[in-house]
Amino acid sequence: MKLPSLALACLLALGAASAQAQAQTEIQWWHSMTAVNNEWVNDLAKDFNARQKDYRIVPTYKGSYDVSMTAAIAAFRAGQGPNILQVFEVGTATMMASKGAIVPVAQVMKDAGFKFDPAAYIPAVAGYYTAPNGQMLSFPLNSSTTVFYINKDAFKAAGLDTGKPPTTWPEVALAAAKLKASGHKCPFTTAWQGWTQLESFSTWHNVELATKGNGLKGLDARLVANSPLHVRHIENLANMVKQGLFVYKGRANVPEASFVSGECAMITASSGFYGNVKKNAKFDFALATLPYYPDVPGAPQNTVIGGASLWVLSGKPAAEYKGVATFFNYLSSPEVQSASHKRTGYLPITNAAFALTEKSGFYKENPGTDTAVNQMVRKVTDKSRGIRLGNYVQIRTIEDEELEGVWGGKKTAKEALDSVVKRGNELLERFQKANKG
Repeated sequence: MKLPSLALACLLALGAASAQAQAQTEIQWWHSMTAVNNEWVNDLAKDFNARQKDYRIVPTYKGSYDVSMTAAIAAFRAGQGPNILQVFEVGTATMMASKGAIVPVAQVMKDAGFKFDPAAYIPAVAGYYTAPNGQMLSFPLNSSTTVFYINKDAFKAAGLDTGKPPTTWPEVALAAAKLKASGHKCPFTTAWQGWTQLESFSTWHNVELATKGNGLKGLDARLVANSPLHVRHIENLANMVKQGLFVYKGRANVPEASFVSGECAMITASSGFYGNVKKNAKFDFALATLPYYPDVPGAPQNTVIGGASLWVLSGKPAAEYKGVATFFNYLSSPEVQSASHKRTGYLPITNAAFALTEKSGFYKENPGTDTAVNQMVRKVTDKSRGIRLGNYVQIRTIEDEELEGVWGGKKTAKEALDSVVKRGNELLERFQKANKG
């Protein structure tokens, strides 16, 4: 039977589309982005897929950072791991020690014929994901740092100057007292308490969280986060809890919802929280630098990297690695980086993207959005370069448990921090023994 010309044309078109789909190389990308940041990740994949026809990025949400990392390790052992895995910064030492499981991003880019210059990236970002031999191991997709957010409407109602957010911890306590007096039930809270109140707190004050340059200089690093300054800070926060000035709202990023809703007026959180606040908050807000103690010599110094990077898993066909490299090359472009930075609050990971954003007038139109970058581009010291410790996912859990004991009035600050150091160092010793070779 002879088909009409229109039907024949349709069949030919369908056949061509099918052949094209089959020719595409799929790249599986497991991530932990939720809400507005999940939308951002999906949009990155859609844009990349629309720009070329050889590869198709398939982003899949695999749960929180620690859950997705565990799932990926199990899948890798079964020969079913993804091509790309998003790992939060505290998993970096573990990934670096996973010999044979990962392919360094610098190698992936080089093998695919792409120019890859670590010097193009913001030094604090590139340095964190670089091995002692100078090779960059993972791709810094969503690098963030800790910043301070305030609800300007709540400040105004409390008679506080909305143009001058608190910059020191004594000022935070005074602002919290005025907010409480004006009827606010939750003047201050914090997300990611271990990261904001111990890790970034340490580098911001240029004191060690751990020896050996906070782990960057060797696996024999040990925690020292029970110094007089650390104890003083946690004691001050505990006193704020007793006075109703600081309300603990939970682990990880759970407390962020209490700021977006307007329940809590101040929060220390990730710069990557910006996109959520901008889209969902029904009030005027401002970003400011992390608070510090003005009597500490050298403070403020610089905050440390947070967020996550993309690791390439081994054991995949060459064509898939070419696709991964092509995707990373797309992600590195100043235009894509600048747009992502403006949308999410994550750092523009390259110097060119920062310059492009500044030139566009974005920082002038949105005061405070350059806070994260300015905190990170300061000169670093051996005490503030970053924190890279083995078994740090588990150590973060210890920090949460011990700090919760303080907020609940069951432990003193010193007891809790001594316990963080003792329990954490046992994990560090275990990690060192397991990775001696």
